[in-house]
Amino acid sequence: MKTYGHFIAGRHAAGTSGVTADVFWPMTGEIAAKVALADSADVDAVVASAKAAQPAWGATNPQRRARVLMKFLDLANQEIDSLTDLLAREHGKVLADARGDIQRGLEVIEFALGAPQLMKGEFTEGAGPGIDVYSMRQPLGVVAGITPFNFPAMIPLWKAGPAIACGNAFILKPSERDPGVPLRLAELFIEAGLPPGIFNVVNGGKDAVDALLDHKDVAAIGFVGSSDIAHYVYERGAHNGKRVHAFGGAKNHMIIMPDADMNQAVDAIMGAAYGSAGERCMAISVAVPVGKATADKFIAALAPRVEAIKIGPSTDPQAEMGPLVTKAHLDKVRGYVDRGVAEGAKLVVDGRKFKMQGYEKGFYLGACLFDDVTKDMDIYKAEIFGPVLSVVRAKDYDEALRLPSENEYGNGVAIFTRDGDAARDFAAKVNVGMVGVNVPLPVPLAYYTFGGWKRSGFGDLNQHGPDAFRFYTKTKTVTSRWPSGVKEGAEFVMPLMK
Repeated sequence: MKTYGHFIAGRHAAGTSGVTADVFWPMTGEIAAKVALADSADVDAVVASAKAAQPAWGATNPQRRARVLMKFLDLANQEIDSLTDLLAREHGKVLADARGDIQRGLEVIEFALGAPQLMKGEFTEGAGPGIDVYSMRQPLGVVAGITPFNFPAMIPLWKAGPAIACGNAFILKPSERDPGVPLRLAELFIEAGLPPGIFNVVNGGKDAVDALLDHKDVAAIGFVGSSDIAHYVYERGAHNGKRVHAFGGAKNHMIIMPDADMNQAVDAIMGAAYGSAGERCMAISVAVPVGKATADKFIAALAPRVEAIKIGPSTDPQAEMGPLVTKAHLDKVRGYVDRGVAEGAKLVVDGRKFKMQGYEKGFYLGACLFDDVTKDMDIYKAEIFGPVLSVVRAKDYDEALRLPSENEYGNGVAIFTRDGDAARDFAAKVNVGMVGVNVPLPVPLAYYTFGGWKRSGFGDLNQHGPDAFRFYTKTKTVTSRWPSGVKEGAEFVMPLMK
C-alpha cells in the first residue's frame, strides 16, 4: 500500500513521527493509501529548509521568479488529466469538477505571473527640498498555508502562487484526507526550476498546525476551513505575532425574485447546491424564493430535477455528483437531514437511502431538498457541507435581504432577478462579502480578491487578486536626500514637505 510522506527541500521525506492516517477512495470506501502525520520535529525540519532557501529566492528578480511559475503552468497543463483522475479518486468529486478545481488554481498562478508589475512600489520626486520618497515591496520570508480537503489543488495554488511570486518560501499543510495532488504539485514545481525548499509540503493534523502557528520563523499563515478552526488559527497566529488571514464556513443564500427567469434560476441552483456534493464553502445551501407563488413555482420546477441527479463514482464522466469525502462526514450530513425532519421541515426529496450499485461501501448520499425551513431550525443555522438544500420562503424583498444580512456567516450570496434596480440595491445593502447577480457562485476571477465577512473570514486581507500581493509582502518606505539638497546647520524639527 502506498504511503505518502512530506516534501522537504525538494524531495520526498518519510517523516519522524511514525504516526499515519488512512487515505480513502470515497467512491469505493476502501483504504487506498496511508499518509504520514508530522510532529514538531518534522515541522522544524521543513521550516529550516524553507528558511535556508528563501534569501536567494527573495533576491531573484520578480521576472525570473515569474518564469518559473510559467514553466510550472505548462507542466501542470500537460498533466491535467492525471491530476484530475487522482484528485477525483481521493476527494470524491466528479471528473469535470476535479478538473475545474485544478484550473481555478492555475488561473491564480497565471495572475501571479504579473509579479513584476504587482510588486512595484511608488515614487515621488521632489517631495521636499532635494528629497525623494519611494516605497518597495519585500517578501516576508517563510510563510505557510493550511488548506482544506474540498479543494486539494485550487486553494493550495491560491496560497502558493502569490507567496512564491513575491519571493517567499512557502510551506503547505494540506488536508490529510487527499494529499496526493499537493505532493504531485510539489514535484512539478521542482521540475519547473523552483529551487528546493521554496515549495514544501508537510502533512499532519492539529499538532502540525499548532507547530506552524507557534514557530518563530514562520511570518504569515493563510488558512481555509471551518469557522471555529479559522477563529482559532487567527487568534493563535496573531498572538504569536504572525500575519494571518483565515477563511471559515458559510451559509450562502440565493434569492429568487418574482420576476426571475425560473428556468435559469433552477439550472443555476442545481450546480450551486449539489455540485461537489455540496462540499464547497461557496455552495448555495439556502434558496429564498420571494412570495408564495414564486416559492410554489420554484419547488415544482426544482424537485424533479433534484430527484434526477445522476450520482456515480468519481471516475464516471457522466456522473453529476459523487460521494462525500469520508464515512464520518456522510453520517454527519445524514444526521442533519434526520434533524431537519424532526424539526418539522418538509423533506421534498429524500436521498438518505441512496445506494450506488456496485459501490455499496462508498460514501454516497442522494440529493436532499427541504421546503418550509425556518430561521430557528438547526438545518438553517448550521453549515451542513453536503448535498442538502433548504428553501426558506420570504414574504417580500425586505425579508429576503435580511436573511443573509443577519446570518452569522457572510461568504457569498446571489440574487436572481430581471430588475436592475433590485439587483443594484441588493448588492449595495446585503451584509455579505461576495455577491452574484444572476450568478449562483460569485467566486471572483483571479485578479479580484476572494473573501467573506463576519464568521466567514478573519483578518484584514483576502485571498488572491491584489490583496494576495499585499498579504505576502511588507512595504518599506525610503526618504532620501543627497548632499546637494542638504542645507548647512543642524535641524531639530521633523522633516517638513515645504
